[in-house]
Amino acid sequence: MPAADLVVTGTILTVNDAQPTAEALAVTDGRIVAVGGRKDIEALIGPNTRVYDTGEGCVLPGFVEAHGHPLMESVVLSGRMVDIRPVTLTDADAVVDLVRKEVAARGAEGAYAVGWDQLLQPGLPEPTLAWLDSVSPDAPLVIVHNSGHKAYFNSAAGRAAGLSRDTPDPIGAKYGRDAAGELDGTAEETAALIPLLGEAMLPGDAPAMLRAECARLNRAGLTTISEMAFSPQFRPLVQALHDELTVRLRTYEISNAALHTDASPGDGDDMLRQVGIKIWVDGSPWIGNIDLSFPYLDTEATRIIGVEPGSCGHANYTGEQLRRIVEAYFPHGWQMACHVHGDNGVDTILDVYEDALRRHPRADHRLRLEHVGAIRPEQLRRAAELGVTCSLFVDHLHYWGDVLVDGLFGEEHGSRWMPAASAVAAGMRISLHNDAPVTPEEPLRNISVAATRRAPSGRVLAPEERLTVEQAIRAQTLDAAWQLFADDVTGSLEVGKYADLVVLSADPRAVGPEAIADLEVRATFLAGRQVV
Repeated sequence: MPAADLVVTGTILTVNDAQPTAEALAVTDGRIVAVGGRKDIEALIGPNTRVYDTGEGCVLPGFVEAHGHPLMESVVLSGRMVDIRPVTLTDADAVVDLVRKEVAARGAEGAYAVGWDQLLQPGLPEPTLAWLDSVSPDAPLVIVHNSGHKAYFNSAAGRAAGLSRDTPDPIGAKYGRDAAGELDGTAEETAALIPLLGEAMLPGDAPAMLRAECARLNRAGLTTISEMAFSPQFRPLVQALHDELTVRLRTYEISNAALHTDASPGDGDDMLRQVGIKIWVDGSPWIGNIDLSFPYLDTEATRIIGVEPGSCGHANYTGEQLRRIVEAYFPHGWQMACHVHGDNGVDTILDVYEDALRRHPRADHRLRLEHVGAIRPEQLRRAAELGVTCSLFVDHLHYWGDVLVDGLFGEEHGSRWMPAASAVAAGMRISLHNDAPVTPEEPLRNISVAATRRAPSGRVLAPEERLTVEQAIRAQTLDAAWQLFADDVTGSLEVGKYADLVVLSADPRAVGPEAIADLEVRATFLAGRQVV
């Protein structure tokens, strides 16, 4: 074998069951050509081979974000929208002050803020239409809730978007209205939010924003990410930047009113590929619109977010509406990825998936459920039997764990939120995700949280639902890649796959699970090229 372009030595976790660990690997033309002992790989070192010795560090496959929104995050963190997320600001007065400053700075062009969260930023004012109009009387002001499932807008923003009392609610979404039928300055779900964001979604230098986003992802050790709310309007941008991308992108187009896409399943290549269609059953636990079999608690927290006492939330789509959407795409070979949190909603979409599989059998469909906070063990077993896979938002426990139990659902339901161990026990391949910009891409924290299930207070929620560190690593690498139909090229370190690597400051198996989140990403490689 000729000399390699790159040889990496040190502690290597391959996430390959046939060879779980190694001392070195060799890379030629971006792909791994050998994995094994240090002495074996040294034979592939030539005069032009770069040798990267990790020292006391540890090499893993590059992390995979199976449920992301990098295009949205590139806008949110570009400066065109002001970042008021709880990960940035926790003090309510500071949030309001920053919104007011943004309104003053933007003037007539209008202001957009993202990250409002009454549960994690206690003391925020009620964002009524009157309050929004007082903050910005003449220019548009839109504040997007941290969940991404609700927005608050002033009268000027409504006019700019062409909204009026006669505007119909989009399917699966709605505009809030007062007793007289007038718009009350609230919008729920994607189809209602998008018209309010207008030009804010594609401001300024979009290529520079996407390059900056790739750099952020690489710094977190990510080499593959999905875009779970892809719109064809972004296709020219990502295609133009194809050769500059430093993260593999897998896109899921939003199902639309026409129930049609001009793309075909699998369009693209190993860097940029369209693989699925995104659909929704319900919304967000933080605004009260997820479809549950049990009620929200009656607490200060639920009253703050506007949940009526005894409410079990609701679905945004009926089973029949979902059947029509799935029938429009699935028979043509598309993978479907469905957002669902409530256990009632899980039953609905599993019924739809089961019907679709009966009518249009497919051996390797990898139908997906996204987030699945309240999913029950028997539902996980049913899903696994159907070949349905779940991507879990375990970082909910790190940020909202105490709120889930004390404020929203009580010990019985809140503590079991995101039951990862039950999913694995059912025989399911799962992934862990961050759904950025809701929470930052932090795969190391995901692994830590999945293995500890610690809430902000330090208490452990449903310890029986903890994953082992090895299981959590797999859910953030190989199995996440599998969900994206990318496991043939990435997700594990084995001969023939791309050399997508992350180098950590220590072996995550050798530190306490609670310390994994604080490990340093020392380097990230994409196809053997160091990008961090």
